[in-house]
Amino acid sequence: MSGYQWRKSSYSANSSNCVNVAADGNGIALRESDDPDVVLTTTPAALRAFIRAAKAGDFDRVQES
Repeated sequence: MSGYQWRKSSYSANSSNCVNVAADGNGIALRESDDPDVVLTTTPAALRAFIRAAKAGDFDRVQES
């Protein structure tokens, strides 16, 4: 994990709670600043699809149990 060059969003500049992102030749790595040892990896296409869906509100619906 130490080989990644992590970046933090400028929107969270004043907050210690944020998601960090890094890119390498194999894809995209994501981690939560509160738990930096847990790293998720994905492809650029999958991350783009997730971000588009989140912006569109696809995850905003609350489902009853």
